[in-house]
Order: sequence, then structure tokens, then C-alpha cells
Amino acid sequence: MAIPPAEKTDMPHPMRFPNALLSLCAVFVMAPGASIAANATAAKADETAKTAAAVMTVDQHWLEAEVGGDPAWLAAMLMPDYRTVGADGKVGDKAAILRSATKNRGSDKMRKQVNAWQKAHPTRLSVVLHGDVAILSFSDPETARILSSDTFIYQDGRWHALYSQHAKIE
Repeated sequence: MAIPPAEKTDMPHPMRFPNALLSLCAVFVMAPGASIAANATAAKADETAKTAAAVMTVDQHWLEAEVGGDPAWLAAMLMPDYRTVGADGKVGDKAAILRSATKNRGSDKMRKQVNAWQKAHPTRLSVVLHGDVAILSFSDPETARILSSDTFIYQDGRWHALYSQHAKIE
């Protein structure tokens, strides 16, 4: 996914950025056998719930932890073998995200980049739940093209990110 260009592989997870727009988007939630529309302007969900709203809340917390510099929260939320594949095919890992969050602590530089990126790239969120697995996808609201997806696993009473895949924005 194209975001503010990364100078190094320590760039924060790219699709955390659109989530700050969560309160502005209509979110479409799909569960096995049901399709439910939810309004994202509702209060944040309990992050420990096994719901689509909880997955989106965890993802929003992920964004805040990366740009605000909270590697301890990220270390607990990301699975030990977390991987992300960028639009360029490069693989990143948990350690790179933790380094990035640590660098962002006490600085508003990344937050400004994220805010500018979000303004230029509105997204729609959708969640598919299947047991203890959730896939959160970010799509272009005009084309419906999937820009990124994150896979979460519900383990030990919480959602944990396992894998992310990003597509090129054209």
C-alpha cells in the first residue's frame, strides 16, 4: 500500500492510517450467515469482545500505538510471528513495527504524515469473522478495490494481529 514513502523498513504498518477515519465511515460487517451494517460513529467497542467492532477498535488502538509510540501495547497485540507484506512485496515483521513505534514516541512527525495520508486516501472498512479469526479489509470507497487486509486471531481473551497484506494504490 502506498503511504508516506518509507525511507526504511521501520515504517509503521501502512493501513493503520485510514482507521483514524473510522468515525467518518460507514462500516460493513460480515459474519458467517449474516451481513450487518454498522455505524462507526458509535463509541469504541470493548477490545476483548469477539465482535467486528472490537476488531476495528483494536486496529484503531494499533494506529494510535504506532504513531504515539507505545511499543509495549504493540508487543502484546502482535503475534510473535506477525508478518506484513507491502505492496512492493517486501516482508516486515513485529520487530520493525516495535522499532518504528519507539522512534515515534514524543514526536508528532508521524502523526502529521498519517493525518495527511488519511485525508488523501479515504477508506471503507469491512470485517469477516469466522470463529477465532477475523479479517479486516480496507477498500477504496469509490472503486471497492481492496487496499489492505489484516488477519487477527482471538487468543487468551484478546485479538492479536498475525498477518497483513497491502496492495498498490494507483
